[in-house]
Amino acid sequence: MKAVITTVLLSLFTVLPAQAQVASNNYQAEEIVTGLHYPWSVASLPEGGWLVTERSGQLQHVTTEGTVTPVAAELPDLFVEGQAGLFELQLAPDFATSRAVVVSYACGTEDANNTCVIRGVIPEDLPYRLTDVQVIFAAKPKKAGGAHYGGRMTWLADGTLLIGLGDGFDYREQAQNLDNHLGTIVRIHPDGSVPDDNPYLHKQAPEIYSYGHRNVQGLVYDSARDAIWQHEHGPRGGDELNKIIAGKNYGWPLVSYGIDYSGAKVTPFEDLPGLVSPLYHWTPSLAPAGLALYSGDALQGWDGDLLVAHLVGRRLQRFSQDENGDWQLTEELLNDYGARLRAVHVGHDGAVYVLTDSEQGVLLRITQQR
Repeated sequence: MKAVITTVLLSLFTVLPAQAQVASNNYQAEEIVTGLHYPWSVASLPEGGWLVTERSGQLQHVTTEGTVTPVAAELPDLFVEGQAGLFELQLAPDFATSRAVVVSYACGTEDANNTCVIRGVIPEDLPYRLTDVQVIFAAKPKKAGGAHYGGRMTWLADGTLLIGLGDGFDYREQAQNLDNHLGTIVRIHPDGSVPDDNPYLHKQAPEIYSYGHRNVQGLVYDSARDAIWQHEHGPRGGDELNKIIAGKNYGWPLVSYGIDYSGAKVTPFEDLPGLVSPLYHWTPSLAPAGLALYSGDALQGWDGDLLVAHLVGRRLQRFSQDENGDWQLTEELLNDYGARLRAVHVGHDGAVYVLTDSEQGVLLRITQQR
């Protein structure tokens, strides 16, 4: 399909907290394309255009003119139901020469499924297709149900890949078990092998990098600070922003700022010795669903800031570090657009790209209003 690119919003800012100075910057958001079916992630191609995943299982190529063309791709044992489906596509660091990508998705059946990651190649010739598919990671054990898969990924400076996972919802106690992958972040080489400096090589799940997570929905490597930033869903309250350190326990479900959906306490503890506390938490929950690190000056004053897209909160938040290195909420955008936001991505052009979460999803581009 082809969509007319239209400006939908002109001024998009709200500044928090109340005592902060009002931002002087205005932004505009353009609808690049509409009609995407529950889009989940977006990646900018060096030749121009984007690759967009749809949770229902389709990978789409979106041109700069707004034309959408399916990318032929076969994902082994793809499972689509509830929260399960096709998740994120990330270009390999050497994509310009290798054309390699990694893709995360739910794999298996209703009674036996988990998160898988494949590595493949997208040749330059059109129409695009995904070839040379190899499964490089399959989370264990297989479990029943269709919730809490994680699926976000990021590349580290050494060329290894981090994959954020979920606790499977009904299996939250397993997030404290180092012999399986539920509720963890794992680290692998691009071929799926285990790095020999991972912290838990002596365990049955040697891919584990950190654990005690509920449902990882944002993951980004910050090369300037040599830091890994992550966010994850809490239950009712207690969504978390964390700095990820190898071998650390992030506490779920032993500690939480949230309560269960029934109203019962998950735990009486918000923090405990030896467990990493969040840098920031959203209570009540806004359901953060995408995370990006801004680099550049196309959007003035944003360099080094974190951008968080929210589903329930229906807004895009910008966080800046203060002089103490603490993350502070600086700005909120797209509040008036009224859409659930699934993903946020910084393009090669310095613009910010946002996906809305619906059966008629939209790819938005945010730029500075001149």
